[in-house]
Amino acid sequence: MNTDETVRTFTDFFRERGHRLITGSTLLPPPSDPVLFTTSGMHPLTPYLLGRPHPEGRRLVNVQRCLRTTDLDEIGDSTHLTVFEMLGSWSLGDYGHAQSLRWGYELLRDGFGIPQGRMYATVFGGDDQVGPDTESLCTWRELGLPVELTREENWWDNGPVGPCGPDSEIFVWTGDSGTPPQGSPTTDPRWVEVWNHVLMRYHRHENGSLEPLHRPGIDTGMGLERLVTVLQGRTSVYETDLFEPWTTLLSSLWDLDEPSMRLVCDHLRSSIVVLGDGVRPSNTGRGYVLRRLTRRLLTTLWRDDPSRTLSDLPVELLEGTLDHFRQTGGSSPVREVLLDEERRFGTLLERGRRVLSRPEFQGPLDEGDYAYLHDTHGLPRDLVAGLLRTRRVVQR
Repeated sequence: MNTDETVRTFTDFFRERGHRLITGSTLLPPPSDPVLFTTSGMHPLTPYLLGRPHPEGRRLVNVQRCLRTTDLDEIGDSTHLTVFEMLGSWSLGDYGHAQSLRWGYELLRDGFGIPQGRMYATVFGGDDQVGPDTESLCTWRELGLPVELTREENWWDNGPVGPCGPDSEIFVWTGDSGTPPQGSPTTDPRWVEVWNHVLMRYHRHENGSLEPLHRPGIDTGMGLERLVTVLQGRTSVYETDLFEPWTTLLSSLWDLDEPSMRLVCDHLRSSIVVLGDGVRPSNTGRGYVLRRLTRRLLTTLWRDDPSRTLSDLPVELLEGTLDHFRQTGGSSPVREVLLDEERRFGTLLERGRRVLSRPEFQGPLDEGDYAYLHDTHGLPRDLVAGLLRTRRVVQR
């Protein structure tokens, strides 16, 4: 099942059960939202989970693009992505948690063909404020799935204040075909979480107290790229059909090791999507996130060969990415911004090398040095650190 078929199977399943398909929002939250980017599928729906009526009704389904920078240092492994998509379903005060879990199990087993013996569930086991989620525990046992009770892993919130509640996660066994499932999700990493069903029951206040919501809701989220990786039997998101054009075309352009190729694929793809949503590079806010992504990928590209350039990037990668994320601004403006950032970064690197060649910067740098280099010469700390690492390698 390829990526497009996976999305259709998910959305069709819930539409057949009375859910209205709503258009996913851009990466940019509303102006009143303090966060820079949409980080989860439920983020744009927070007001409705808190009680505001949604114009499309009380059962919803969608595909939402998201961006997270908390795992930037993990990019290059087999699972982490900066920009990704969430498959989501919602009950805004309509059906309950047990129904959501039953439908989740049905879709994974019958819609996606995952055998029952390769599934495991985890359930909130209670803490000093809220008791164990016995409803979910009983539901999974009735369905015949093994269940593990946890405490911290099965409580969902989007920060210290706001909607929250117990969740139940569904895991799929990804061990070799000849290896039967072993252990549990907390003891064997071959159990991979694919779907989280949250019972949005409370609102947490600044003093830590929990107030029951007048209209509890259900929020489910399933990472599309991770699901496709499991369904296609791959060990990495970069081996799926979603990234096949990237890995094929870029490997013919640039000779990079696997972690570097993954980082370049991720950061280029993410930069294109951020640009497609109207963000432009700057030294603050969203623009700085974009600038950081482009500079990280350029640093990786130029580490072994400074002659590499984004001007060689095939236009079909830009167009294919914008089409996939339903962005209509065209590839030419995106390409122009990327090439302009490449020129700007190249100029900044040259200036940085000249400044750091001065006698006063030949020894270890202290905090005052980093502050001076940033405030006077516009050299960010991470850029200075990268130049210093390069200098040490050359000196060896």
